Amino acid sequence: MKLGAEVQDVRRSSTTKRRVGRPPLTKDPKLRILEAAARQFAQKGYESSSLGDLAESLGVSKAAIYHYFSTKQKIYDVIILNALSGLVNAVYQDVAEQSTPYDRLRAFMTAHARYFEAHYNEFVVMLVGFSGMSVLEMKYEAVRLRDKYEDLLRSIIEQGVQDGSFAQSTAVTARRGVLSVLSWMARWYSPTGTKSAEKIALEYFDLLTQGMNPRMP
Repeated sequence: MKLGAEVQDVRRSSTTKRRVGRPPLTKDPKLRILEAAARQFAQKGYESSSLGDLAESLGVSKAAIYHYFSTKQKIYDVIILNALSGLVNAVYQDVAEQSTPYDRLRAFMTAHARYFEAHYNEFVVMLVGFSGMSVLEMKYEAVRLRDKYEDLLRSIIEQGVQDGSFAQSTAVTARRGVLSVLSWMARWYSPTGTKSAEKIALEYFDLLTQGMNPRMP
């Protein structure tokens, strides 16, 4: 399914100032709208956010936002889909560079963590709002991407079972565990903390693959 123009990944930088009441005069005005909306949704939640507050934070009128997005819900859905698409692309790229299931699982987890940290607000919106998507075409695409992401993890663990890297009896539990610890990070992780998301993911990886028994000397 091809994505419409509104759901393409629009992460390009822009700092040009705009006049109030007109569409933002930047190279990529959608980016500014989506980034500001992601911050608002992540901090206040969807129901407590308004296009009026969003317009005020950008220094434009609501009409300027309507020039690019017809509803608050569409902005919400675009953020979720862009975040999910970016996550899948980042994880697939890093995993493809590894040759063993063990290294591929580590790459899967660290790529997820790096993307999450770099796109914190968008990721929080995606995690909280996935089930609340209402634009059907985007919702179907989001489900496809989610399944693709989970299928990659499933294949990595299955390959690890086949070559003896992972125990067969724990394959299903391991898959659920990886998804749980990575997703749950968004509930408590702070981008201003002392430990990077990637470092935390590596600690989770060690815990999942080696357990809590102390290493032999």
